[in-house]
Amino acid sequence: MLATLVIGLREGLEAALIVGIIAAFLRKNGKSLTAMWLGVLFALVLSLAVGVGLDLVEQALPQASQEGMESVIGAIAIFFVTGMIVWMNSHASGMKKELEAEAAQALSQGSAYALAIMAFLAVLKEGFETAVFLLATFSAAQSAVLAASGAIIGVLLAVVIGWGIYIGGVRLNLSRFFRFTGAFLILVAGGLVITALRTAHEAGWLNAGQEPTVNLSWLVAPGTVQSALITGVLGIPADPRLIEVLGWFAYLVPVILFVFWPSSRRPRRHAAVRLQFTLAAALVAVAVALAIGLPTPRAQPPAAAMIVATSDASQSPLGTARLSADTLTVSLKDAGGTVVPLPQASAAHDQHDGIDASAWTIDRTMPVDGAPKTLTLDQVVTLSGGRVPMGLNPRQHPGPFDADWSVHRTTRVWAAEGMLLDATEESTTLVAVSGSGLETPRTLTTTVGIGTPLAPRWQVTGAYVDQAVAELNRVAAARTERLLWAVQLPIALGLVAFLLVVAACRRVRRLSRAPAPVTRTPMPHAGHRAGTSI
Repeated sequence: MLATLVIGLREGLEAALIVGIIAAFLRKNGKSLTAMWLGVLFALVLSLAVGVGLDLVEQALPQASQEGMESVIGAIAIFFVTGMIVWMNSHASGMKKELEAEAAQALSQGSAYALAIMAFLAVLKEGFETAVFLLATFSAAQSAVLAASGAIIGVLLAVVIGWGIYIGGVRLNLSRFFRFTGAFLILVAGGLVITALRTAHEAGWLNAGQEPTVNLSWLVAPGTVQSALITGVLGIPADPRLIEVLGWFAYLVPVILFVFWPSSRRPRRHAAVRLQFTLAAALVAVAVALAIGLPTPRAQPPAAAMIVATSDASQSPLGTARLSADTLTVSLKDAGGTVVPLPQASAAHDQHDGIDASAWTIDRTMPVDGAPKTLTLDQVVTLSGGRVPMGLNPRQHPGPFDADWSVHRTTRVWAAEGMLLDATEESTTLVAVSGSGLETPRTLTTTVGIGTPLAPRWQVTGAYVDQAVAELNRVAAARTERLLWAVQLPIALGLVAFLLVVAACRRVRRLSRAPAPVTRTPMPHAGHRAGTSI
C-alpha cells in the first residue's frame, strides 16, 4: 500500500502541478478553462483504459504467458520510473519556471487550445506511466485491495496538494519532495527488478542463476510488519535467487550513485570524459574475462554400460556395451564381442527420457556359430516347443533333417553428446529344416538351443540410464548458465560500454566547440535557499 501511495502521490502531483500552472495562466489572461479540463478528462480516461486493457489482456493469456507479460510490464515500469527519477532530480528545482515559460510561449501564440493540449499530453504521460507502474506493483503486491487503496489515496493527496498550490495555500519544496520520494521509488523499482526476473523464470525465459542465496523466512514471516515492509513494499522475497540478488544490486548501486552523488563532487569537463572511458574499458575487460574464463561444459560419459537379460528379474550382468565414434561394441561374457555399426546417415531424432537424442534401429541377420547341421525328429519337436511343426508328418518325415541356423537381431541405440544413453537388443533364432522327404524347407522360430546357447535379449541397466540422464541434464543446465554469464551478460556489458563511449565522444565534441571557461572571483553573499518552493 505504501509503495502505490507514493507512486500515486508523486505522479499525480507532477500532473497536478502542470495542470495548476496552466490553469493559473489561463485564468490570469481571462481564458476559459473548459478546453483544458476536457483535455485532462480525456487523458485520464485513456490512462485508465490502458491499465484496464493491459490487465484484461494479461488475464486472458495462459499461465506461462501471463508470467512473461508481467516481466515485460515490470521492465517497462522500471524504465519509466528510473527515467522519471533521473529527470526530476535534475529539473525539479527549475520545474515551475520551465513550465511557466512554456505556458507563456503557448499563450503568446494566441491559442488557449495549445495549453489545453499541453495539459492533455502531460496528464496522459503521467497517467500512462502510473498505469504501467501500478500494474507491475499490483502483480508483486501481497494484497491487490490494499495496493489499489494506496494508489487512490496517493492520487487524492496529489489533487489536494495541487489545488492548494494553485490557490496559494500550500508551499512545497519540490526539489526536496522529489528527491525524497525518488529515493523511496528507487527501492521499489529494485523490488520490481526481482519480481520481473522471477516471473521471467516462471515463464521459461530465464533458467540460469536460480541458485538460492539466503533464507529470509525468519525475517519476513507472513503476516508480520517486516513482511509487509520488506516483501510487500520493497519486493524482496524470502528466498532470493542468485540472479535476483545480482540484478537488485546491478540496478540500485549505479542508479543511487548517479542520482544522489553530490553535485559538488561530480567530475567536470575532461574528468567526466576520462571517467566514462575508464568505466567503458572496465566493462569491456569484465565482459572479455567472462566470455573467455568460463569453460564450455562437456558431458563426462559414465563407464561402460552394464547390460542384463531382458527377462532376468535378478538383473544379473551379461556383459557391457560401449559407444565409440560410429559403433556400439557389445561384449557378452559367453558370446564374445559384437560390433554394431551406427552410421550417422541412418540416425533419427528422438526424445528418450526427456533427452534429445540420436536414435538408431539396426537390423542384422547372421548365422549361428556352432549349431548342429543335422537334427533328429525329437530335436525338431524340442525346437518347436514340444509339438510337431505344421507340415511335418513323423511317418512321412522321420528324419534326420538338414538344419540351416540363423539369428535375426534388432538393436536399438540412443545416444546424446557422444555418450551412450540407452540400448536394447531383441533377437530371434530361426532354423530352416529340410530333407527327409520334405518337399520344401520348414522354418521354425525357436527359443531353445541345441548344442549352443542362443543369442540373448538384453538391455542396458536402468541404473546406467538414470546416471546418463542425470549427467546430460547437468550439462544442459551448465550450458544454460554459461549462456547467461559468458554470452548474454558480456553482450549487455559491451552494449553499456558502447553507450558510454558514444556519450564520451559526444562530450568531447561539445568541449572542443565550447570556449574555455572564465574564472571569476566569487562575490560575497548572505546565503541562498536550497531547492525551489511553490
